[in-house]
Amino acid sequence: MEDANANFLRRIYGAAIAAASPALCVPPNLPKPGPGRNIVIGAGKAAASMAAAVEKAWAGTNFEGVVVTRYGHDVPTQKIRVLQAAHPVPNEASEAAAREILTTVAGLRTEDQVVALISGGASALMALPAPGVTLQDKILVNRALLASGAPISTINRLRTALSAIKGGKLAAACAPARLVTLAISDVPGDDPALIGSGPTWMKGADYRLIATPRLSLEAAARMAGMKVEILGDAMEGEAAGLGRQQADLALCSHGPKLLLSGGETTVTIGTTTPGRGGRNTAFLLSLALALGGARNIWALAADSDGIDGTEDAAGAIITPDTLARAKALGLDAARFLETHDSYSFFAALDDLVITGPTLTNVNDFRAILIT
Repeated sequence: MEDANANFLRRIYGAAIAAASPALCVPPNLPKPGPGRNIVIGAGKAAASMAAAVEKAWAGTNFEGVVVTRYGHDVPTQKIRVLQAAHPVPNEASEAAAREILTTVAGLRTEDQVVALISGGASALMALPAPGVTLQDKILVNRALLASGAPISTINRLRTALSAIKGGKLAAACAPARLVTLAISDVPGDDPALIGSGPTWMKGADYRLIATPRLSLEAAARMAGMKVEILGDAMEGEAAGLGRQQADLALCSHGPKLLLSGGETTVTIGTTTPGRGGRNTAFLLSLALALGGARNIWALAADSDGIDGTEDAAGAIITPDTLARAKALGLDAARFLETHDSYSFFAALDDLVITGPTLTNVNDFRAILIT
């Protein structure tokens, strides 16, 4: 279902994505080519689009490189090879990509320069087990962590401990060449050690944050043209719990007003077999239930990379009649939330937000419109 307010929410979501576009944020932060070899490496959901931006900015320059991105998130490049691997759980292609990237930076000299392009998703896409750890070990740990509801900071610290390339180890492999990292942050707090599990982060590193959740929220706020309150860009915790909290806030607010927030919530699956859905649709379903059909509130929640969890939707939209339309179709909203099947709920209502890969990643975007 579409209406003017839903379309407004889609437009400001688009503004948030556009603000984090690699074509916009890579060129002004890219260093000049060095006197020796110029190598480009990278990993993450935005790695291919960042590589394409480097190629355009460095047209006519001699350089080479390799990056790895999620399946389906590639774009055409000429000099930089684009590999693809699995996300959010690594696979054999993730390990092969990590080994190829390490080979690419081997044997460099002081006059050489490495530009590392790091974005969310790098942890799974560039996976090299530490000594004594197997890829199967990493796969099992990743699956358990993703189902546990643990915050991304905890997950990435554990990933680092099990890795031979994360936690600054890739940076060490680039020495003695100059290393410059361009990073698009998808982690609450923008901690460089946690973005992609920090493969090129170490003390004193030339590490440049070129897009962040806060900058995207501010871009959406500017486009809104109304009273906006940014609740925070680093919100964590259970998606359903945050939905109830923000419903309380929205019900107490006087419109017209727009509430924006970012961060990365979690959904604790436990031992049950889940339905289809991600943290953004879970947040929205909880929000809709808590709002109880309030007549003046619309909301959108979506992942900035275009993929909410493992499904093909970025997120969804709720309207004042979401629960009424669901009831007319015989849908029990509370049951869908309980069984982690929020994607199926919004698919039945035709209220999913489907963008395809956005080729960037600054975490979740949530907007609540109070009229």
